[in-house]
Amino acid sequence: MLIVFLIIIALCVVLGVVFSRGKGAFLIAGYNTASKAEKAKYDEKALCRFMGKIMFALAGCQGVMALGILVVGMWLYYAGLGLFLAVVFGTVIYANTGNRFRKK
Repeated sequence: MLIVFLIIIALCVVLGVVFSRGKGAFLIAGYNTASKAEKAKYDEKALCRFMGKIMFALAGCQGVMALGILVVGMWLYYAGLGLFLAVVFGTVIYANTGNRFRKK
């Protein structure tokens, strides 16, 4: 179980680094399937940097969950799981409201 958490954490950190550099937009669901005309409406670098921050947050949540399983207790695992879900749902709401990543 720990190995699975470590793999997920490593993957999230690597993706966080890639996205933070403004690269890897082709990995973002929805953006990669948009037409060129639709993609031109969005600030790709800002979207990638935002997703980088989210990936680091998700890696942290996974770390809390792993720590809960290993050391402290299941309450910390559930707290990490709650944080993970809050980050995911918060991200979906934040990214899809207010036209935050549209070019001006």
